Amino acid sequence: MKQMGMKPSLIFLLVVVLASSCGVLQTSRTKNISYLSASATLPAKTLNVFAPKKASHAPVLIFIHGGSWHSGRKEIYDFMGNRLAAKGVVSVIIDYPLAPDYQLPAMEQASALAIKWVKENIARYGGDPTNLYVSGHSAGGHLAALVAVKDEPWKELGISNPLKGAILNDPAGLDWYWFLTERKEKYNAEDNYDAFTSDPDVWKAYSPIYFLDEKEIPLLILEGERTYPGIKLTVERFRNSAAEKGINLEYSLYPKAKHIPMVTQFYFPWSKGYKDVLEFMEVGK
Repeated sequence: MKQMGMKPSLIFLLVVVLASSCGVLQTSRTKNISYLSASATLPAKTLNVFAPKKASHAPVLIFIHGGSWHSGRKEIYDFMGNRLAAKGVVSVIIDYPLAPDYQLPAMEQASALAIKWVKENIARYGGDPTNLYVSGHSAGGHLAALVAVKDEPWKELGISNPLKGAILNDPAGLDWYWFLTERKEKYNAEDNYDAFTSDPDVWKAYSPIYFLDEKEIPLLILEGERTYPGIKLTVERFRNSAAEKGINLEYSLYPKAKHIPMVTQFYFPWSKGYKDVLEFMEVGK
């Protein structure tokens, strides 16, 4: 009699379903909360909050999705919100203006406004407004870096930067001025003009590397060993610049990991990503 076994595809599906279900019962979810009203320069945008049941003064992580600055939406990352809440972190997943309708100034402003909203409102969801971290993957990592290291967005809002740290997951655009100037022909970098425009002054004004002197908020970079060349090159430049300036920058390399798996790993509660993130936030210590 032949032994019956599960097909590999079915096993994978079962693992994903089990992983997706982890933390659902332990979390409270509030979706499509308005943090940004429509104006002449910005569209209306919302965010989702995932909190541990009966949370009180819990650490907070604000996540900005990737998508090359022109695609993506917060709902895709519900799994991350649930997992983080199950691990004791109030997580906030935001939407923001996208290219080609909006460019980097609007994206940076919206990201700062989302963090301001969190600072002012997260206590009602059990979060600690004095313990805020921002994170993002790819283009979202770029926006997270901007609001972490630049003073200008906060001066425009009339407040000091409320962030305690930033976690940049395989971030794009850390030195897009250099990349668009020196490497655009080799890597088709002009594809990013819809967000960065064709103006070199804009490229520089929205490249986080040139603002490392302004703030010394602790930073953590997670990088996939097999990520895109443009990310590898600009992360290396960013790390070297931070080292020269004495900036508090931690770094974690993910062997053999490509760009997309750097974020999809968060489907699984046991992933290295959660370990790095929670240790950086000092959760559970």
